[in-house]
Amino acid sequence: MYAREARALGAEITDEEMVDLMRAVHDRLPEEVDGAWRYQLSWFSSMIEGVFIGELGLRPDHLPALEDRLFSAFRDPASFEVLPGALELQRDLERSGVRMAVISNWSEDLHALLAGLGLQRRLEFTLTSAEERCEKPNPELFRRALARAGVQPERALHLGDSPSEDFDGARAAGMDALLLGPDDGGNRRCVGDLFEASRTLCEHLL
Repeated sequence: MYAREARALGAEITDEEMVDLMRAVHDRLPEEVDGAWRYQLSWFSSMIEGVFIGELGLRPDHLPALEDRLFSAFRDPASFEVLPGALELQRDLERSGVRMAVISNWSEDLHALLAGLGLQRRLEFTLTSAEERCEKPNPELFRRALARAGVQPERALHLGDSPSEDFDGARAAGMDALLLGPDDGGNRRCVGDLFEASRTLCEHLL
């Protein structure tokens, strides 16, 4: 998406090069910029400016329309693809009486996005790092979710695809955890896809 916009404005950059460039700008920016917490829309504005103006040298007058297009795309459910097995996992857990919530390092737009993707209905709540001003793997974000749910950590499990942000963050908060995808050598409990996650979790409940 970023690379496509850059090329449309005359920059010669591949998708892979844009990923590296975005990661570099992301890592340089502090978690708070002019009062905006990481992944709040104002923080993203600083990142977009850093990528397109600071790094690619595009004209500043392109920025307002560019931001509008990028923000619109990230709000559009059609820009995303629901992982195979996600809806089935929610259905199976609901049938087993499991309460569900989302904890995500994302902007405040996540609520509407999940609703548009058909993933919101079975969730009790969603906590975003942008609104909480706290992000994974900080165990405080997991503790806030536990407090909101009124659940003790030993009665909760977190499923996510990042070894450090998801698995290690949840474990630091005293929760059980399950990693979606390959481990990085940390001896973490893993599942290959969400269908396997559903089977594993439902067997765990028996």
